[in-house]
Amino acid sequence: MKPIPVVFHLGPLQIHTYGIGLAITFWFAYRYFARRLRNHGYSDAWLGRAFIWIIVAAVIGARAVHVIAHWSYYAHSPAEILAVWHGGLSSFGGMALGIPVGLVLAHRWCPKLRLSVATDLVSVVLVLAWSIGRLLGPQLMVAGGGRRTNAWYGMYYADQVGKRVPVPLLQAAECFLIWLVVIQVEKYVRRRGGPIGFVATAAASLYGLSRFTDEYVFLPHGAGGVGVEVISLVFVGAGILFGTFLLRRDRLRLQTADAMPIDPWAAPLPEGDEEGAGPELGAGSGTAGESGRQRAAGMTSSP
Repeated sequence: MKPIPVVFHLGPLQIHTYGIGLAITFWFAYRYFARRLRNHGYSDAWLGRAFIWIIVAAVIGARAVHVIAHWSYYAHSPAEILAVWHGGLSSFGGMALGIPVGLVLAHRWCPKLRLSVATDLVSVVLVLAWSIGRLLGPQLMVAGGGRRTNAWYGMYYADQVGKRVPVPLLQAAECFLIWLVVIQVEKYVRRRGGPIGFVATAAASLYGLSRFTDEYVFLPHGAGGVGVEVISLVFVGAGILFGTFLLRRDRLRLQTADAMPIDPWAAPLPEGDEEGAGPELGAGSGTAGESGRQRAAGMTSSP
């Protein structure tokens, strides 16, 4: 079995499958996040221009962290620093720069979207986008495989000798399972009316656990891998601690609440709206206006 082609030509133009896969992934994440914003009553008109900056920041951060983690190689091959088509984008680096840029722009261009609500809404998107991105990104790039293996499930990858553990496929499956779990967590939070932030905490913990397992079990070890393992364990530990804190703090609200909100992530009502009205929860334009009777009927937003 030959490696999956990582590049093809259209006349003089060279097209990298890795780049196409990432472009599809970013497009999907944009569409999915826009839908979730509308479902909870927020405008998505600002998202298009913000997403360009988010993509640029995520790619820069992802590449910077990868280069720093593998500086012994890039110090002797500086021309490869910008060669992102050869692979080498750190998920943690992309989050470290892309998420803060996105949150700052959301605060500036969509003031109604609180930070805690934004992290919950986007975390579901990120987990599923990682699943698609692993399938269409590292699986189609140079040296995308893991440790060498002779097992039946091994695959050949460009610029790697012998069959390799298909880590991108495993990671795609892991992230899809995490997405399924996080969707259930979101339903649990919706039923109890909070706490806001718990969905993002659960997603971060589960993703950190899966990344630690991948790096420790399936991928060749090195200084960069050890760094990812440490960061992954920090995600797991911080997520468990913060999630426990959120749930314990939320007990007081449950004891004093008269009724549970149908949508705890809903956009705040415009001033002057009648009590009981709320944001539209269907796939509409993202404007407020659903009646209290509809909310009482139990309408909920889709993933």
